Amino acid sequence: MAGNTSPFSAPSGRPRAASGWFVWLGLTLLAGGLGAWASASAPSFYAELTRPAWAPPASWFGPVWSALYLMMATAAWLVWRAHGLQGRARVALALFVLQLGFNALWTWLFFVWRTGLWAFVDISLLWLLIAATTARFWALQRAAAGLMLPYLAWVSFAAALSWAVWHANPGLLG
Repeated sequence: MAGNTSPFSAPSGRPRAASGWFVWLGLTLLAGGLGAWASASAPSFYAELTRPAWAPPASWFGPVWSALYLMMATAAWLVWRAHGLQGRARVALALFVLQLGFNALWTWLFFVWRTGLWAFVDISLLWLLIAATTARFWALQRAAAGLMLPYLAWVSFAAALSWAVWHANPGLLG
């Protein structure tokens, strides 16, 4: 496969393997960007919501998500770099891409369409997809799985927060 120039082919050297990191980062940031686009009015809407005492300030979300997106992209890249898109790595990386879609969708459901129930369904499915991705990564590249654990922890917290905010604001979140 050394002659194949696709960044998603099996890695054959450091330059291509390094360029693959930018592809995974770009894909991950695309999902983050779609979510960020949907959350343009999130700070003002978030301020209107009744939130539990343990809810973080809105200013925390950007830095936390930025760090998580870097770790997520690096995790996918580590799996791809070690295994390409062959066999079990293909399934693991497909799960990774699928969870990115659910990640981006949550922001639209919660902040744009203001559907608390569907946002909670989405984040619950997202959690399951992250757990499945992390388990698959563990079998292939343990460092990659380790990089996914903070994401899983944050989404666990975000799911609890989503539930609490939805139930405290039935008039605003349907």
